[in-house]
Amino acid sequence: MNTPVFRPATPSDVDRCYHIETTAYEGDEAATREKIATRIAQYPEGFLVLEQDGQVVGFINSGCAHEVVMSDEAFKELVGHDAQAPNVVIMSVVVDPAFQGRGFAGQLMTRFITQMRERGKATIHLMCKDQHVGLYEKMGYEYVKPSSSDHGGMAWHEMVMSL
Repeated sequence: MNTPVFRPATPSDVDRCYHIETTAYEGDEAATREKIATRIAQYPEGFLVLEQDGQVVGFINSGCAHEVVMSDEAFKELVGHDAQAPNVVIMSVVVDPAFQGRGFAGQLMTRFITQMRERGKATIHLMCKDQHVGLYEKMGYEYVKPSSSDHGGMAWHEMVMSL
């Protein structure tokens, strides 16, 4: 297996990223193709893809805000996004199910955190389900609270990392 390649997403990645999103996430939890296209078009530097042997196998996408409100559904379409804002909000951390269990999510997160530190960001925020709280805590995130969001009809937890 070759070394993974990390790079910003491009418009040509929309369909592959949408496929991964809808394969890996349950029901309404997945972002629409339009939301993914918007995130790539408006903030490609916050949309990191991981390629293995020339194929996109996972990605992280995000936006930036001055005031973070994790339950703000409009923000998922980058309404209120400001690339210069100090706080990063992760919207998806996802690996194609065919490539899960190989450490790609951890590699993506490590690279993403490094890039956000290099850009002078102050914090990274994310929401996750119960089974991922411990994983994110091991990566350095702190538990904030149960989220008021019912995105996809699921229970979520808010996490934050100070950079």
